[in-house]
Amino acid sequence: MSKDLGHDEERYRRYRALLAPGTPLREGLERIRAGHTGALIVLGTNPVVEQVSTGGFTVNTDFTPTALRELAKMDGGIVVDDDLTTIISAGVHFSPSASLPTVETGTRHRTADRVALQSNVPVVTVSAAMSVIALFMAGLRYPIESSEQILVRAEQAVATLSRYRERLDSVTRELSGLEMDDLVTVGDLVQAVQPLAMVRRLAEELEGHVEALGVDGRLLQLQMYELTQGIDQLATLLELDYRDAGAERFTLDVLRHLPTGDLLDPVTVASAIGLTSADLDTHLRAHGYRIVSQSAQMSTTTAGRLLEHFGSLQAVFAASGSELAAVPGVGTARARAIRDGLARISDSVSSR
Repeated sequence: MSKDLGHDEERYRRYRALLAPGTPLREGLERIRAGHTGALIVLGTNPVVEQVSTGGFTVNTDFTPTALRELAKMDGGIVVDDDLTTIISAGVHFSPSASLPTVETGTRHRTADRVALQSNVPVVTVSAAMSVIALFMAGLRYPIESSEQILVRAEQAVATLSRYRERLDSVTRELSGLEMDDLVTVGDLVQAVQPLAMVRRLAEELEGHVEALGVDGRLLQLQMYELTQGIDQLATLLELDYRDAGAERFTLDVLRHLPTGDLLDPVTVASAIGLTSADLDTHLRAHGYRIVSQSAQMSTTTAGRLLEHFGSLQAVFAASGSELAAVPGVGTARARAIRDGLARISDSVSSR
């Protein structure tokens, strides 16, 4: 019996992708479901699979949706290789240990659950009566939903993501204005990182939907890309702006795993990301990487050189074109672009 019980996210995502619409395996399963014949398919083989297999016959033919559908018409299960390129055998009867625990009641599903448990090889079933596809793996059952079912949840997630992205864009503009006036507090920073964390969480959820949808998830993938563009860069720049010298503990990645209830609490968020004070009224000074680097799409190295030369974000705003051009690696053309970019940022903040 396998010792690796329970959910394995990486392994689950691999098989979810193999079962997504547009893949040969999913096409074969859909043909079986349409024919109402049912099936039990072991997705790989090892000595334990061979041990619990009786009867059947060797096939050793290329895996195709048509071949899978035709072989599923016969009694018994089907064994394919680990890469899903070859159908190894068909008409196989499986006799896993009856002592293995399972909550399944139907014969096919009970057998699939126990084979997956005993061999640590995933098993897929198609229910003849209910026309339901399920993946059994390491003691767990994963329903394989239709594209229509997934899209309903995905559309809800996109709508929620869109609202949080709008909120994030709004609070970061407000944060920019406070940074320019050197008026940022812990509460202001937390107000910006909360929607950022939610956008990243929703993006991870949508990535799962895209994988599960396969070829049907292309439009969803484009929507997700549009709504999450620049998010990781924003997180990196915020970390550079508010990480004090030597304060390695300050990070926004910890918010990925913070319980949702805690993410809504500003004091908890402030403590979790590593701020030295969780008092929401404590003043924070931004180093200025985000605003300066985004003013002319420059690297953080160049932005850091400017900030080090002038000493503060406010001094960079006050610098003339010639003073900016005098900084090593900037030059006249880039200095002009920086001045124009900073002016646009200032105008966008002032207009709100």
